[in-house]
Amino acid sequence: MKQYLVAGASGGIGAELVKLLSKHAHVIALTRNPEALSGMNQVTALHADITNVQQQLPNIEGELNGLVYCPGTINLKPFRALKQEDFLNDWQVNVGGAIHVIKHYLPHLQQANHSSIVLFSTVAVQTGMAFHASIAAAKGAIEGLTKSLAAEFAPKIRVNAVAPSLTKTPLADKLINAEAKLKAAEERHPLKRIGDAVEPASAAHFLLTSDWITGQILTVDGGLSSLR
Repeated sequence: MKQYLVAGASGGIGAELVKLLSKHAHVIALTRNPEALSGMNQVTALHADITNVQQQLPNIEGELNGLVYCPGTINLKPFRALKQEDFLNDWQVNVGGAIHVIKHYLPHLQQANHSSIVLFSTVAVQTGMAFHASIAAAKGAIEGLTKSLAAEFAPKIRVNAVAPSLTKTPLADKLINAEAKLKAAEERHPLKRIGDAVEPASAAHFLLTSDWITGQILTVDGGLSSLR
């Protein structure tokens, strides 16, 4: 049976991805809240603060066929209101944590004949959006990391990223927690709705299991980045 590791899996996209993968594989879920995944078949939930690079990550056994890093931030402020700490925190959660996790579990990915890494970017990297300077800078680094590692790890390990638009997750709740906010967000998208967590999770699942795709940024955004 194949084995995958999902970092940041207690809710939102990560939790949906765990559900999809556990239908056909063993899943190791790294989360601050392992109780949220208790009772799921073929899922081993381990406690970890994966964005803290000073903390030792849990050791695991066996090869990994895939690794997904899900944590992210939504820190939307005018540039003049952003402090240096905002940029550093967004970089640490989105990029530093991903590097920390990949470095730690790379030997397990290398044990498999072929394996895959999937990271998460945002539509705001390729589509300029006001008030997104900090998160777009961090996720832009993720896209650069994706392509660099895809080149370096080929042909044994594929590396791709998913770039969603606004999605119904606990992280995004403050942006859609009123009917007027939700309606405005939906109207910005050509498909007239925002994403559901299972949609970017399904895209990540596709990239994990598609053996001839690497170095790609898959945009899952209701048409926001390319249609007017």
